[in-house]
Amino acid sequence: MERLNTQLYLQNCYIMKENERLRKKAQLLNQENQALLSELKRKQKQKQTLASTSATSNPNPKIPDLNATPPSSTMTSSGNKHST
Repeated sequence: MERLNTQLYLQNCYIMKENERLRKKAQLLNQENQALLSELKRKQKQKQTLASTSATSNPNPKIPDLNATPPSSTMTSSGNKHST
């Protein structure tokens, strides 16, 4: 009986030691996860800021700015317009 008790005690000690090791590993993984999540949120916010900045400066880039000066045109010898 005492031998069984000793064996169970040693198993319990091993389990507690393994539990502590896994707890520390889980804590480190959680810290790494939090750091990565913070970095991801920061990058997403930065992308949104850049997207909103570019959207406000020219909300639709396909529509030309009619206030801008047009490109200069010259006539060719055949009378056709030629853009430079």
